[in-house]
Amino acid sequence: MIYLKLFWEFGVIGAFTFGGGYAMLPLIRQVVLKNQWISEGQLVDFIAVSESTPGPLAVNMSTYIGVRTAGLGGALAATLGVVLPSFFLLLFLSRCYGKFRDNRTVTGALGGIRPAVVALVATAFLSVAGSVFDWERLLCADNLTGLLLFLAAAFLCHKKKHPILIIAASALLGVVRSFLAPYA
Repeated sequence: MIYLKLFWEFGVIGAFTFGGGYAMLPLIRQVVLKNQWISEGQLVDFIAVSESTPGPLAVNMSTYIGVRTAGLGGALAATLGVVLPSFFLLLFLSRCYGKFRDNRTVTGALGGIRPAVVALVATAFLSVAGSVFDWERLLCADNLTGLLLFLAAAFLCHKKKHPILIIAASALLGVVRSFLAPYA
């Protein structure tokens, strides 16, 4: 039964979320916390691991959550659930898009979806940031180093440095930080 639940829940995520993995994060968060498959802290860790490994974020997240919840079968169910709706929708739309791409309704709908996708990505960012930073104690030493790491990574992203460099540097600085202040 858990396999069907994983397939269904991730199928809904795959079918009704536009804009890729980041846009899916708010819905993934809501589903996994509602079902108590993982904790908020584990979700943040899974996002970090999913971003650090090859492949699409949503596929990596669904696979990790599926394995954590129900082993290899759970990974297969969750991954197929998140991938199949998009696959079939894209297959269908690719057949139709050429005929309708200049249609005002289609361009209007796509124009309306774009800002919603940005809002979903921003919501995902704020949700993850809320579990990484203690906003009430933002300027405390333990939070301040995390904030500085965030700002350094954001600066490197802005300078278009390679993501692998940013992830590796952040991991290294995190390890150094953990030895300098083990309880931070």
